[in-house]
Amino acid sequence: MLNVAVVGLGWWGRTILALLEGNRKLRAVRRVDPFASGEGITPDLQQALDDPVVQGVVLCTPHSQHAEQIVRAANAKKHVFCEKPLSLSREAVLRAVKACNENRVVLAVGHEKRFEPPIRELFRMAKMGELGALLQIEANFSQNKFLALPKDNWRLSEKEAPAGPMTATGVHLLDLSVGLLGPAERVFASVRQLGSELVNGDTLAVLVSHKSGSHALISAMLATPFDGRFALYGTKGWAEVRDKTHPEAPQGWTLTVKRKDAEKAVKEYPPAPAVLANLEAFADAVTGHASYPVPQHDMVANICALEAIFRSSASGEVEDVQN
Repeated sequence: MLNVAVVGLGWWGRTILALLEGNRKLRAVRRVDPFASGEGITPDLQQALDDPVVQGVVLCTPHSQHAEQIVRAANAKKHVFCEKPLSLSREAVLRAVKACNENRVVLAVGHEKRFEPPIRELFRMAKMGELGALLQIEANFSQNKFLALPKDNWRLSEKEAPAGPMTATGVHLLDLSVGLLGPAERVFASVRQLGSELVNGDTLAVLVSHKSGSHALISAMLATPFDGRFALYGTKGWAEVRDKTHPEAPQGWTLTVKRKDAEKAVKEYPPAPAVLANLEAFADAVTGHASYPVPQHDMVANICALEAIFRSSASGEVEDVQN
């Protein structure tokens, strides 16, 4: 059993707490939030880091705070699960990863889409060469949940969410693209405010050119009902995963596979708690039962590409990725 402090009790922090109730691998022994009140809530992160009962932290805090909090937790010898994105810059993510490695603590990141059963199957097919040479990814992750947020919510600010929908949903697709196609080389991003009052933008399109030569076309919108699609194309076939609902409350997925010289095959996947599966993988890595399945080089490559996307959305130009 891994004892953790959940830091940040907003929408996602409360979701995490609900998932951990009665869990056999993780137990929330502290709740931390400077703006919340109630029994058992600690206002200061340092109190949790000083508590010998706390073995790890789950960070559900504003994006710009992640790197500093990861370093503080690592220096306190606490294992770290951090919600995405790990940081907003290459420099910060390298500093965070270095602190974790020097202190020999596990670092995990909240990219739960990697833990969805059909995405795992898609990764397996790609790794085994069943789709042939990988050519291109087409992906979309859109929602309209943020339309109900107050205008001063941190998730809508330029400081915490450059490039609008990118940090909300697009970063998940970027992570999958890096995991399948390798580090990015160049990006071109366009963000527009077309269907809402979200001044930071509600419509995002990104072209990612990977070092492998493959491309990823990423779309994310914050002014349309939920849609989730991830398609991988190769010389021997293609595979597409469609989400039925938002990962907050999964209702399953549809995986369609079209192999060369074969009919389309469609498989329905039942609901599965991918967010919890990620948290439990973190606990397994801490307790030595298994290595954490998201490699650190993918974590770093994702943020390197993310930083370039921020630059491109601001400049309107193609930007090189500093890996």
